[in-house]
Amino acid sequence: MVEFDDIRQLIGELLLLGDRIEKIGPDTLLVGSIPEFDSMAAVTLIHALEERFGIWVEDDEIGAEVFETFGKVYEFVLDKIAAGA
Repeated sequence: MVEFDDIRQLIGELLLLGDRIEKIGPDTLLVGSIPEFDSMAAVTLIHALEERFGIWVEDDEIGAEVFETFGKVYEFVLDKIAAGA
């Protein structure tokens, strides 16, 4: 089972957030709030999510709303796992 902390930790590692990751919750904004999260980081995150959680993300499934908050990324991964994707 994937936990929110798994997603938070993965994003923290990818963006090199260090201790800042401890203050991040599900409602923490990702887009526009974390300067390290740019378009290249989004692509890297998608690839990392696919690799770590065994999901496949189609291009048309990705929009700004998926990356709005840390919790939205978590929900997206849970939905993909539940769908068997």
